[in-house]
Amino acid sequence: MSIYEDLGLRPLINASANITRIGGSVMPPEVMAAMTEASKHHIDLEELQRAVGNKLAEITHNEAAYVSCGAAAGVALATAAVVAGADPKAIGQLPDTTGMKNEIIIHKSHRNGYDHAVQMIGVKIVEIGTATETQPTDLENAINEQTAAIFWFQGAMTGHGDLPLEKVIEIANRANIPVLVDAADQVPPVENLWKYTQMGAAIAIFSGGKDLCGPQASGLVVGRKSLIDAMRVNGNPNASIGRPMKVGKEEMVGLLTAVKLYLTRDHDARLSQNEEIVTGWCIELNKINGIHAEHAKTNVAGQATSRAKVTVDADKAGMSRDDLVLALRNGTPSIEVLPREQDGIFVNPMTLRDGEDQIVLDRLLEILQKRT
Repeated sequence: MSIYEDLGLRPLINASANITRIGGSVMPPEVMAAMTEASKHHIDLEELQRAVGNKLAEITHNEAAYVSCGAAAGVALATAAVVAGADPKAIGQLPDTTGMKNEIIIHKSHRNGYDHAVQMIGVKIVEIGTATETQPTDLENAINEQTAAIFWFQGAMTGHGDLPLEKVIEIANRANIPVLVDAADQVPPVENLWKYTQMGAAIAIFSGGKDLCGPQASGLVVGRKSLIDAMRVNGNPNASIGRPMKVGKEEMVGLLTAVKLYLTRDHDARLSQNEEIVTGWCIELNKINGIHAEHAKTNVAGQATSRAKVTVDADKAGMSRDDLVLALRNGTPSIEVLPREQDGIFVNPMTLRDGEDQIVLDRLLEILQKRT
């Protein structure tokens, strides 16, 4: 009996995405071994954070790096860094930002639930543009003496009414305003680990527990050394606003190991394999009455990775989309997929372990063939 079954729970096969609510990703044995080794010893956390950060910066071609307690904590600490810097008095005053630069500019089209991590520092959000259009002058006019940074949320909402990131960085750099990029789920491609900072962004923030397959409670922050240094003093183990965002020695070592492994993967071969899996799924599913399956060329985060888009004609298939989702979830094994619109699902091979692609297909066929 597994530890989850002992609690009355069933592990599931994740054919959805590396999302927080179903446990992020599954860590490789090398990461787990590194975390176990780290757990056996006491260590000065500040020294470890700096040593791990130096190594992460080196292997990701960045000036500096920091391990946060998830990407959202990275967003919060990066905000604290641009507002309070490394000034002990300002750090002790947060989230009261009186007397500090305390305005953060965000595209209206980028507003989302994750910007709570920005607001919790006590800043004022200044929206620019509309949901469908933003002009360079909107950004230029929003910048003033109170502007601490511009936050850019890279992902599915990008490109819907925003300025290109290159233009944002150009305007921001002219005004000496840092651009902070939330790129939590933006690997692959692996090059994104250094792409945004090489474009001129001051900070880029990634989740450690998504495709990097590190600890779920870890995040990777890369970028400008002065801001990374400010994040350190705003964060754990210091008695500051980041104290609750504790990163353990195990997460630091685990994330470093995960990033090292990620940089050695054959990402082209992996993407090709995923294409083959999706092709096979579509061929078999399209044999079933009322089912239409096709390649979707982007995932939930807007990345160019292949997944299957499966549409269910309830009248012909003998079951609705919701019936199919529940049958997958409640069956043996339990399988999680991503519902889309009113009549479809996305089935994602990126989050599957070896052999699970066939299990997912077999369960889909079993469920659908019973009802047609």
